[in-house]
Amino acid sequence: MSAAAERLQLPFERPNVLDLAPLYEVLRREAPVTPVTAPAGDPAWLVTRFDEVRELLSDKRLGRSHPEPERASRITTAAVQDGPTGNYETEEADHARMRRLLTPAFSAKRMRMLSGHMQDLVDDYIDQLVAEHDAAPDGIVDLHAGLAFPLPVAVICQLLGVPESDREHFRSLSDRMASYASGDDAHQARAEFGKYMARLAEGKRAEPGEDIISDIVRAQSADERFDYDEMVRLCVGLLFAGHETTVNRIGLGTLLLLTRPDQWQSLTADPTGRVNATIEEIMRLGAPGDLGLLRYAHTDLDVAGTTIHRGDAVILSINAANRDQAAYSNAETFDPDREERAHLGFGHGSHFCIGASLARTELRIVFATLAQRLPGLRLAKDLDELEVRTTITGGVTELPVTW
Repeated sequence: MSAAAERLQLPFERPNVLDLAPLYEVLRREAPVTPVTAPAGDPAWLVTRFDEVRELLSDKRLGRSHPEPERASRITTAAVQDGPTGNYETEEADHARMRRLLTPAFSAKRMRMLSGHMQDLVDDYIDQLVAEHDAAPDGIVDLHAGLAFPLPVAVICQLLGVPESDREHFRSLSDRMASYASGDDAHQARAEFGKYMARLAEGKRAEPGEDIISDIVRAQSADERFDYDEMVRLCVGLLFAGHETTVNRIGLGTLLLLTRPDQWQSLTADPTGRVNATIEEIMRLGAPGDLGLLRYAHTDLDVAGTTIHRGDAVILSINAANRDQAAYSNAETFDPDREERAHLGFGHGSHFCIGASLARTELRIVFATLAQRLPGLRLAKDLDELEVRTTITGGVTELPVTW
């Protein structure tokens, strides 16, 4: 890989939580595969153009494992998406086995069954926000703390089988693991998470339920290869995908809509008819985090005229790819009516997000209900004043709104 002096330093500074650094447009045009220094200080390749990112997402020459893990570049100091994971020799087979195990839990049928519970949760959270709004002298409430943050963890905890009494602890562990500003604490949180999941699994072994942890326990009984480390990796991935990313899509989606009053008014005029297209555009244009998906080259390969060597770290910038002017007309414009609906917000290929139906169901219920119940919703603080979360998924720490 190129010398450190030739590498750009990640993350690139963003103008605000909604917009990407202008440098991404330059890189897409002039250097779609470019050497960078990751936040942890190690070298990596950054891929920014839609066509290359889409192709590499399904390229079996890349993986999450590394041929020599002890020599692998580390990307962040967080405890998820930080470095290599899994077995280099068996990664593809292990991934297929895990998808077979989890697919029924995230099926469209299961999501339809859960949708009533999700609707009840959203209504309850909005009821609480309305009560806080009516009691507050200035009428300002925090949509992040009152809806965007608690809803996804309540849903993923139910799917996993986490008791309600443990959910606050579970939520805290999630936040700590995803932080790259807390140093060793992120990895301490992952160790605590592993111990918690082991205790929970033991309880499910004695009294199984209709949840994912019970499914995992049953799978472990039938397959000796499914060990403790694999269970923890799987559960961390589910927590990260089912909680962190959805928290930020709710927050970013709200900001995208409320900073574009015409789009918010269109949604409030026809919530049922417009919500599906709206959430797909939120998935495309909402840009969580400042990095991308981490992969390692399992062999030498050429990408857009650049040679990536076996073992090199590759960061696939979903955010940059989803704003590629070559893939979307007026790519920076929030337009639910656009013809180019396909996006990479849920990945692509064999690693397409298994929780996509869950995220879509949550987002559909959240935004349709907000549009129906709070059509006068508006931001109570300027976009540039919002504090950004120091986690790998980014987003905001608060979302002050009123109506």
